[in-house]
Amino acid sequence: MEALAQIDAWGAEHAAAALVRPGREPVRHGDAEHVFRWASVTKLLTAYALLVALEEGAVDLDDPAGPPGSTVRHLAAHASGLPFEGDGPPIAQPGQRRIYSNPGFEALADAVAARAGMPFGDYLRAAVCDPLGLTGDLRGSPAAEYYGPPADLVAFAGELLEPRLVAQETLAEATDVVFPGLSGVLPGFGRWDPNDWGLGFELKDAKRPHWTGARNSPRTFGHFGGSGTFLWVDPELDAALGVLTEREFGDWALEAWPRLSDAAIAELTR
Repeated sequence: MEALAQIDAWGAEHAAAALVRPGREPVRHGDAEHVFRWASVTKLLTAYALLVALEEGAVDLDDPAGPPGSTVRHLAAHASGLPFEGDGPPIAQPGQRRIYSNPGFEALADAVAARAGMPFGDYLRAAVCDPLGLTGDLRGSPAAEYYGPPADLVAFAGELLEPRLVAQETLAEATDVVFPGLSGVLPGFGRWDPNDWGLGFELKDAKRPHWTGARNSPRTFGHFGGSGTFLWVDPELDAALGVLTEREFGDWALEAWPRLSDAAIAELTR
């Protein structure tokens, strides 16, 4: 696939991309062996561990967690009121605004760990990484510090296309809008009203412009990260595209990411 070669011009010392489709060999390009920091794409792994915990009965979405009045559901949907960064107090009441929050996801992981009776990194390994054959590891914050090779991203993308660790219905709930109608800022891309989000999964819906492509369907879900990483899954295309780089997010990505996505989809659908 010629489109994936676009990453060679992004100015990253290391970069890798893969297009994943069920029942087909992934199309790959770039540094296959390099271990990348996934940055906020880590949140998708943390969210998936939550889904496993929900099915195991270890956690309930309505369990209190985070600031007063907040629940596991609020934390996973960036609706707890906690700020973007830091350990400061909430800046909104739960359920009032969509405030993208790294501390919120760390509180979510703490809630899962407490109810599972083990450190979150151990639970993530047992619930998600080992069953999928992921070789990377969580080296810090469950919001941003998973480190792993492109093969891990490919395996995880395959799971999101054809879930085996959780029921399809569970993933469908996680990729539907939670707390509809909340407005908020999509970091780096601007304010949206509404700013739709699932349980850890950012939803494209009607957002324009967006870090995915113009050719991606409104049902596309995924996440991007500050180290120049992203993973989207488009159920209408039955395909996923993942990219790992070591170039920090900036204005370059606002054009490069959608252009890559659109070119890959054009090749896929012609």
